[in-house]
Amino acid sequence: MESSPSDTAEVLGGRYRLGDVIGRGGMASVYTARDENLGRDVALKLFAPQAADADELKRQEAEIELLATLNHPSLVTLFDAGIDSRVPEEPRPFLTMELIEGQDLRSRIRHSPVPLDELAVIGAGVADALAYVHNLGIIHRDIKPANIMLVQVRPGEPLRPKLADFGIARIVDGTRLTATGTMVGTAAYLSPEQARGADLGPASDIYSLGLVLLECIKGAVEYPGSAIESAVARLHRAPGIPDSIPAEWAGLISSMTALDPMDRPTAADVEIALRHALVSPESIPGAVAQEPTRILPAPPSRPPLVVSDSTQELDSVHGAPARTTAQLSASGGGQPRTGITRRISAAGRRKLAAAIAGLALLVVGTLILLTVNTPNTPEPVQYPAVTGTLGEHLEQLQKSVEP
Repeated sequence: MESSPSDTAEVLGGRYRLGDVIGRGGMASVYTARDENLGRDVALKLFAPQAADADELKRQEAEIELLATLNHPSLVTLFDAGIDSRVPEEPRPFLTMELIEGQDLRSRIRHSPVPLDELAVIGAGVADALAYVHNLGIIHRDIKPANIMLVQVRPGEPLRPKLADFGIARIVDGTRLTATGTMVGTAAYLSPEQARGADLGPASDIYSLGLVLLECIKGAVEYPGSAIESAVARLHRAPGIPDSIPAEWAGLISSMTALDPMDRPTAADVEIALRHALVSPESIPGAVAQEPTRILPAPPSRPPLVVSDSTQELDSVHGAPARTTAQLSASGGGQPRTGITRRISAAGRRKLAAAIAGLALLVVGTLILLTVNTPNTPEPVQYPAVTGTLGEHLEQLQKSVEP
């Protein structure tokens, strides 16, 4: 998409003066720009002209506003968003974000394969950012080396990643920023579900990140070729992981690029595994769960328990007798009748009588046990034998206090 003379001669949104083009894609171009209100340089992403559909523009504005609230150290910060309406018939959404000084991961790979210790830093940072946005219900949909910026935070420290380009991010509930019916993403990094045009979830970003990690190791794109060739190739063969890398790295990348999205780890799991590699002497990632938690469909609601007139049913789960508040079949009308009254069969009556008799025996046994264990009444105090008149008086006193 070529820029027109007015793009660099005018101010967008009343404050952003466009500068040079620093990036261009099929959907948008990225410019350096000067925020004249705050006096700072920013990156401005100007999208291709959109149809002047009020509802579509409203959805885009709401989605852009959400993206502009994201705040994470491994995300390129979005400052502002708006609509360039200089041509009313062709409104153009735009995003303004922090201007990153540094190279992207694509340029880094072109220089040489990325060492595993450096790759662990990059992968953990991107996985952390993905865990953050996935928790907010957002998926990126275009994870690729060109969208991962490498920033030198402090001299002598490894380069830190910053994930950019949420311009085509999709909210999981189905609303999207791009035009209806447009498949977005870069062919070489599409997940299988993207290639099939199926519904997407956070696992799609995990697959793409797995291909990025593999490219960093091999120094080459795993699925090159045209869009169709690249998209179809991943449906017919798994990524080729070199035998030379440690088994832990091979296992992690293999799980991230599983064909079934449910077999892939979460972004948080990937981050934990790669954080382990940061402290491992051989830069070995930790293990991820072999069986990620699957979200199964809710079981069908259990029908109300019905107790017939002649048989008392037992609860199928707990093995306990059916509750007295269970519904009983109403005769004739087909409608349930409620209450605690019901007829009990002869066998039921015999069981009830036996239960009552057993309870009575239990009560009698308990009373006997209590009686046996109760201490005996103490014997009367025996006084020393005394003769004469004093002895008679003592004898009379003892008799008077006996129970």
